[in-house]
Amino acid sequence: MEPEYIRDYVMYTAIFGMFSFVWFGWAQENPRENWRKYIGVASGIALLVCLIGVYLSVTHWDAATTLSKKNTFNNYLIVFYTEFLIAGLGAFSLIRSKKKDYVAPWIAFIVGVHFFWLVNIFKDPSLYLLAVLMIAIAVISPWGSKKLGVASSAITGIGSGIVLFCFAILGLMRYLLA
Repeated sequence: MEPEYIRDYVMYTAIFGMFSFVWFGWAQENPRENWRKYIGVASGIALLVCLIGVYLSVTHWDAATTLSKKNTFNNYLIVFYTEFLIAGLGAFSLIRSKKKDYVAPWIAFIVGVHFFWLVNIFKDPSLYLLAVLMIAIAVISPWGSKKLGVASSAITGIGSGIVLFCFAILGLMRYLLA
């Protein structure tokens, strides 16, 4: 990402922090009982990081963003709505076919794939790593959940929450170093 887009860095902090919070929340569906307090603490810390990102985003709202470039915001919206539609249709199909335990990994997979598309929009190659990690979590979580005797959402949520939290912190560090 180009350094003049500090607003994008703080938006990373806000958005990745928010979705880290959301994934940790989903992890609460059926984890091991002794995991709950740790997931709750992680969720609270993710929310705090999100709120820091929101504050910084609001205070830097007039700063440049890559989404201000011609057609970039439209491309972003196309990726977002396409991802949303595909994820929703897949989740609906999994629930209808009584395979709801695969919904969280499916959503994580689609979110991971969408980061490949966002690399060009944000000119940020670190999103390749985020994409690969999210996809790996999606692929591994059904196996890991069976091995550990928990819902796939527990493994998917914890893994995705951690990865997105790390990228929220990365956004904050990039902002602080810009």
